[in-house]
Amino acid sequence: MAQQTTQPDAQSPQPLLHAISIDDLRPTQMTVGMREVERKRADWRGLAPTKTGSFLGRHMIPVVRGPKNRYYVVDHHHLARALHEEGVKQILISPVADLRALEKDEFWTFMDNRGWMHPFDSDGQRQTRAELPKTIADLQDDPYRSLAGELRFAGGYAKDTTPFSEFLWADALRRRVDTKTAKGDAETALVKALEFAKSPAAAYLPGWCGPHART
Repeated sequence: MAQQTTQPDAQSPQPLLHAISIDDLRPTQMTVGMREVERKRADWRGLAPTKTGSFLGRHMIPVVRGPKNRYYVVDHHHLARALHEEGVKQILISPVADLRALEKDEFWTFMDNRGWMHPFDSDGQRQTRAELPKTIADLQDDPYRSLAGELRFAGGYAKDTTPFSEFLWADALRRRVDTKTAKGDAETALVKALEFAKSPAAAYLPGWCGPHART
């Protein structure tokens, strides 16, 4: 794949076309929903060979450039994992910030305060930044993140720009759908999730599109 690189401004990075190894991407979250990953894998396999290049061009992975010139993924973890599982070696990135000048502690404080990291495990418990996986291949499955993705796909809520909005839904569902159902009965889990999503109890969540009470 041809590579074209431009230098972004440290304060306001410009879009660039830059291909790097998927193995060089550093996650900023601990989990993905593997059912969502599998759906994206199927979408990739459904592409004609002549379309894969344009697909990658339309789905660049947003990253923050951090200390030691590492690339930290701030969105599209599921797509990156799906492409990795499909044997794709190189991926296109688009930097959203250049923080290479920061010391490690300052970098992670900034990332946390900016909402660019989500160090919560598959039980929804916050962990230290040291527990973040080092590669895309190390991301663990969270069935509630899968359920949250399926809920949005089913129209339970709208896509929202709030950072890690799907994880906010996943955490809410974790408290309302039992683990056995979430892991072993996807259909029933989705029914329960939709009931919650359309209720006023979910109104605090990003992208909520339930009925509004008349005043």
